[in-house]
Formats: sequence, C-alpha cells, structure tokens
Amino acid sequence: MRFPSWLPWLLGLLTAIGPASIDMYLPAFSAIETSFGASPGAAQVTLASYFAGLAIGQMSQGTLSDRFGRRNPIMVGTIIYAMASVGAALSPSIGWLAFFRCVSAIGGAAGTVIPRAIVRDLSTGHTAAVMMSQLTLVLGVAPILAPSLGGAVLIFGTWRWIFWILAAYALLCCTLAWLLVPDTLPKDRRLKLNPAAQLRGYWSILCERFFLTHAAMGCCASLSFFAYLSGSSPVFIRGFHLSPSQFALIFGLCSMGLIANSQVNARLVRRISPSRILHIIGPIHLGATLTLAVVAFSGVHAFLLVFLPVFVAVGCMGFLNPNTVVGALTHQSHHAGSASALLGTGQFLLGAVGGLLVGLFTDGTPRGMAAVMLIGSIGLVIADRTRP
Repeated sequence: MRFPSWLPWLLGLLTAIGPASIDMYLPAFSAIETSFGASPGAAQVTLASYFAGLAIGQMSQGTLSDRFGRRNPIMVGTIIYAMASVGAALSPSIGWLAFFRCVSAIGGAAGTVIPRAIVRDLSTGHTAAVMMSQLTLVLGVAPILAPSLGGAVLIFGTWRWIFWILAAYALLCCTLAWLLVPDTLPKDRRLKLNPAAQLRGYWSILCERFFLTHAAMGCCASLSFFAYLSGSSPVFIRGFHLSPSQFALIFGLCSMGLIANSQVNARLVRRISPSRILHIIGPIHLGATLTLAVVAFSGVHAFLLVFLPVFVAVGCMGFLNPNTVVGALTHQSHHAGSASALLGTGQFLLGAVGGLLVGLFTDGTPRGMAAVMLIGSIGLVIADRTRP
C-alpha cells in the first residue's frame, strides 16, 4: 500500500508524546522533590508509575485499535492524556502526581502502539524498517528538545508549567489526528473478539517464536534504556553537579547519536537484513554497558568515562528499536495492534521495574544505573542467540 511522504512525520509527532512526557520533566526531579519536601529519589517513583501506566495502556490500546480501527482510539487516548496532564499540573502531593502520571500514560499509550500498527498495516520487511527509521528520526527530536525546554521552563516558571505544556501538545496531536491520520485498518479486517478469544489471540502471538525472540530483545533493550532515563538525571545533576541546562545538553547529545544511527539503519537495511544488524549491534551494546559497570563500580569519578559508554549504549537503540519492532511484527499482519501492544507492554513493564530499581539505589553515583543497564544488555544478547 502506498502512503504519503508526510505520514511518517505525523506518526512520529504522535509517538513523541511518550518521550516528551518522560524527557521534558527529567531536569525537574530535584525541583519536584523540593516542592513536596520528598526524599532524594522520590521523583523517580512518578517515572516508574508512568512506565506502569504505559504497560497497562499498551494492552488496552492495542485491542481497541484492532477492534475499532486506528484513528478513533488515538484521538480518545490523546484526550485522556491531556486531561491527566492537567491533573498532574495541579497535584497537591507527589502521590497524586504519580497517580496522574499513570493515568496520562494509559491514554498516551495510544501514541506508542497505534503508529507502529499503522506502519505494519502499510508495509513489511525492508520497507517497514525504512518507514520505522523515518518515524524514529522524528521521534528522536523529542529527547533533544524536551530536556532543554524543561530546563528553560524551570528558569521562568515552576515544574507545574511543564505539564500544562504537555497537555497543550496532546490537544494539538488530537487535532492533527482528527484532520490527517488515515484509518489503515479496513472494517472487514477489524477483529470482533470476546475476552476469551482475545486472550487466545495473545497466546497465539506469544507462541510464535519470531515474535517472542524479537520482543525479548526489544524488552531487554528497553530495560537498559529506561534505566538510563531514570538514572541519568541524578547521576549527572547530583553526582557530577551539572546544571539542568548542562544536563539537557548531555541528554541531547545522546539522543542525537540515537537519531543518527536510526538513519544509518534506514540505509543499511537496503543491503543488510535487519536480523544481521541486530546480531552485530547486540555485542556492541553489551560492551558499552559492561564498560560503564566496570567504571561505576571501580569508584572512578570521571565524567567522560561515564558519558562515553552511555553515549554508545544509547546510540545502539537507533538500530535496536526499529529492527526489533519490525522483526516482532513480521508475521502478525492480522494482529498487528495486539502484537504491538504485547511488545510495548513488555517494554514498559521492564521499564517500570528498571526505574524502581535505579530509584532504590540512587546515591549520586552511576552504580545503580550501570548495573540495571548491564542486566538488560545481557538479556538482549541471550535473546539474540535464540532467534530462529
């Protein structure tokens, strides 16, 4: 099926709700804790609750998109996200903030699940990998701009302004979806399943080895990446005493590496199979996280020795993200929404676990972040070795 050249950009804008929701308020962790008189690391609970909400939302949004099409669920989801972001801006305690973050993630999950299902509706194989890499390019702009925008907001206002901005962004996305997003799932292909049939559908997806092994790779990569997201602010701001604007610069450099690699991937898949690319990138990711762990636990307090392996590991996600998604959805043409939901649920469940673990071990050093990143990388390589 042919698709307009602007569609990946629009889908990227919708998908960017997720990283914008995470990255924009990372520089505000200390301000949030100070505002509520909370202990260090408490703000990371709100990030873990967001990951948990994404895990819940992935399952419901995938089912809804397979039942009602792609267009309406993404509009409803962004409206829920906008309303919950308003609640977060008005939160009277860190507990309420965590609650509204969870609710906003349930709605915002539509922006994560449905664009990937649309890509699968329109294309497969190398074409899908190229389109997914184009989507990743747009998606990658959010981690560059969001922390800088969040840091700028903290200069002129409070952390609450960040959530007002996110609510406005969600309403913009809803309007664009209403005006421009096509429904790529025809009515004759929509699934009308009862809960038991839906569970059987999920089970059949999980029993498909191609999906399972690629999903395991994607989930383990996400565990490592979300450990970086949860731990980077305390490590660089509290541990290395960077200002929020300096942290935004460091975060943006890592995101630029991810974006650049996603575009290299879009060209490589024309000559090298996505499977081969994954086989090459896995050991590189493991080498980077192992180096980071050695530096962290040796007690060497050197900024570059921490930043460089983090930069390499994050950059690897530019190859891992599109190719694991394409691999997982390759044989799921009739269950693209549900398969995308299962993949996303696994990714964000592990993300929530990783965020909580990093939060528990937050001490101003890279040790907690490095340990969880290494665990995810080991799982990634093991899953790669079991692929058919």
